[in-house]
Amino acid sequence: MDGTELIGRAHDVGARIVVPGDPGWPDWQLAPLDRPRGRRRESSGGVPTALRPLGLWWRGPADPDLALRRTVAVVGTRAPTSYGRAVTADLCAGVAAEDFTVISGGAFGIDAMAHRAVVGAGGATIAVLAGGVDRLYPRGNEALLQEVARTGAVISAQPPGTGVTRYRFLDRNRIIAALSSATVVVEAAARSGALSTAAWAEALGRPVGAVPGPVTSVASVGTHLLIRDKGAILISRAADVVELAGDLGEVSPSPRGDASTWDGLDDVTRRILEALPLSGGVAPAEVAASAGVSPGTARAVLGRLMATGAAVRGHEGWHRSGDGGIQMSLPVD
Repeated sequence: MDGTELIGRAHDVGARIVVPGDPGWPDWQLAPLDRPRGRRRESSGGVPTALRPLGLWWRGPADPDLALRRTVAVVGTRAPTSYGRAVTADLCAGVAAEDFTVISGGAFGIDAMAHRAVVGAGGATIAVLAGGVDRLYPRGNEALLQEVARTGAVISAQPPGTGVTRYRFLDRNRIIAALSSATVVVEAAARSGALSTAAWAEALGRPVGAVPGPVTSVASVGTHLLIRDKGAILISRAADVVELAGDLGEVSPSPRGDASTWDGLDDVTRRILEALPLSGGVAPAEVAASAGVSPGTARAVLGRLMATGAAVRGHEGWHRSGDGGIQMSLPVD
């Protein structure tokens, strides 16, 4: 098929080719493919598979320059569990809300869930195919891939009309890794194509994250190996992905429990509060003995707690009024 025919087939499905020098050509993402770390350049038909592609066939309205500025790959098994599907949906919807483009391979399972979640959230997603962009594969995902092409982009290094082969899937994996600032594997068996994508990300110097699963799940063996043996970052929420793939210094806050009115109290005050009953009453000497402080310290802290409304002195003695009155730390001299 000559160039004119290729352009014609691409035009029929609304696709174009993006080549080096074009606006939006992702040179900085793809250039490391010429010099991957620790990867031997294996040839197929005399062509070194580690070289960057000569061009990308691009089907969809997404602007390459904008869509590839802030990216993360989310990949995984073709046979996910309900846990894997739910986690993928949450992660991808979350990172889409943070203006990340989610890149995946359009396959069944985790890939499809990643694309579907982003489309549902109104975000940007790119599917990288192993064959031509005019031959949406797998056929079972054709409707989904058409929607991705309508709202984001379906792309390939292979020209229109090209079918899929095993080595083209592996070639697609390296492009997914190269176009992404980080790669996250949700579920993967011990031998999985998703692990190939993670290996390429590592070779290109890109961070890799993995979602842990139940230790009894075969679907999570690969992700556990990535964490244990390859130093992958454990991913449990969308904020972890943002931190992994975001700009330098873009750090997500550590997860915390619900705020408590006891937060920030010094140790002595906390012990005295814990020594107070919720009903009835106790003498300051009993509070001091229970809290392990001197009677004078107990009386001083009880006075401060009464001033804040956290403690009450009744006819039966001292008791706690409830947590709602504690507004600030009450240090003891």
